[in-house]
Amino acid sequence: MTFITKLSFQSGDRYVLEKEVSSLKTLLEKKGAECKGPHADPPREVTVPQYRHLSPGDQFNSWQYIVYARHLEIHGNDHIAREVGHMDFPDSIHVEIELEQRKPAGHKQS
Repeated sequence: MTFITKLSFQSGDRYVLEKEVSSLKTLLEKKGAECKGPHADPPREVTVPQYRHLSPGDQFNSWQYIVYARHLEIHGNDHIAREVGHMDFPDSIHVEIELEQRKPAGHKQS
């Protein structure tokens, strides 16, 4: 069985995001991991309302910012994927890790 580790990165700081994802990709390649990506999503503009009080009504101008996203996949290499899961990333980057198990073609279902 093959494990695929899917990494998703989101940040409002495009330059920090690019730097971190690029260095991670370089590290993975140096360690011999099969890696796909990084793939970029289109930037997404987020608008957040800001209220003067806890009750609805009087409010400030909405806060707007852009979120940038990148995705990487590590195929196999479970020990390297585990290392990535324990890495420290800047606070400005939100990281999600998803693990998918793929069975080879023709594998008997139980």
